[in-house]
Amino acid sequence: MAAFEYEALDGEGRAVKGVMEGDAERKVRGLLREKGFIPIKVSAIEKEPAKRRAFTWQTGLKSSELSLLTRQFATLVRAGLPIEECLQALTEQSESARARKILAAVRTKVREGQPLAHALGEFPASFPPLYRHLIEAGEQSGRLSVILERLADYTEQRQALTQKVWVAFLYPALVTVVALVVVGGLLVYVVPQIAQVFVDSGAPLPWATRALIAMSHVAKKGGILWPAGLLVIALGGRMLLHDRGRRIAWQRFLLRIPLLGRLIRSLNATRLASTLGILTSSGIPLLSALETAMHVVTNLPMQAAVEEAKRQVREGGSLSRSLGKTKLFPPLVVHLIGSGEASGSLDTMLARAAEAQTRELEGFVTALTSLIEPVLILVMGGMVLFIVLAILLPIFDMNQLIK
Repeated sequence: MAAFEYEALDGEGRAVKGVMEGDAERKVRGLLREKGFIPIKVSAIEKEPAKRRAFTWQTGLKSSELSLLTRQFATLVRAGLPIEECLQALTEQSESARARKILAAVRTKVREGQPLAHALGEFPASFPPLYRHLIEAGEQSGRLSVILERLADYTEQRQALTQKVWVAFLYPALVTVVALVVVGGLLVYVVPQIAQVFVDSGAPLPWATRALIAMSHVAKKGGILWPAGLLVIALGGRMLLHDRGRRIAWQRFLLRIPLLGRLIRSLNATRLASTLGILTSSGIPLLSALETAMHVVTNLPMQAAVEEAKRQVREGGSLSRSLGKTKLFPPLVVHLIGSGEASGSLDTMLARAAEAQTRELEGFVTALTSLIEPVLILVMGGMVLFIVLAILLPIFDMNQLIK
């Protein structure tokens, strides 16, 4: 059987949508008619592509949806419900049409006899390799409820960390946008009217006023070309970065920027340590764990360093030594990994490294945003002061001439 998404009209002519299982589209239409519905559209739920195409909307589950779903799934499995019933309950519980569609398709695959991990593999954009590998390990070991609890903790912690980083930089971003809009409005609409008065007076203008008039002229003549030009630059940069070599060079440059580079290294090290910790503690061999954890590292130079570390571990080398050679990962993480290798408690030390790195990252983000806010206020104040002086100086000169 397969899962089908349908749109139909009920007995009162109201539109209804849902997901139904059936052998074929004709069978689903027949089942809908038996329920008193008039089918409008019935389509099979297809599996997701392994990679998303550029310039397309997201087709998989959001990280927040996956986090909530995993916690609910863990609760249901721990309660002793069969997997099929758990998936049915999750489908009915979900408020997202996209999540209901995906869960119904997964349930159909499970009812056909496929393992849960393989069924989730039909939707790689929603369930990443880490998620599927842990589910597979839980199924094989008979500890699926325990693995799901760990996976729920992991997804919630990662979601919370991502939200903290985004929220911390939201206020500075909003202040910057508002400042640019206000200054742009002054240059385009206010300054030209005041400048015309100064020009008509024929008096010599101070350099600040001349500079302000020139900027206003450029801003006004540019008009819509400015946002269009920024859009073209952004799209062009994105197209250039499709090339892996250029993307690696760009991301390596970002790592050299003092504050931004530290933020990128800390964030990726946290992801690597927490992912490796949950994988190794779930009984997955280190090489397989490195293969999976490598993909949660978004910075390509750091990802290449993890791949090289995996190669050296396969040849009998040390993970901490190979990561330390790159100078890309924080020393605290490297030393804790080395301590775990020496004591035979790598999973415990990885968890401690992830916890310590998370605290350090949160403190760094808080300090960075606390530094950015006064800098933005000073810059905005300087811009406003320049505009005010450029307008007032000619007025003072006129007053002196009149006296």
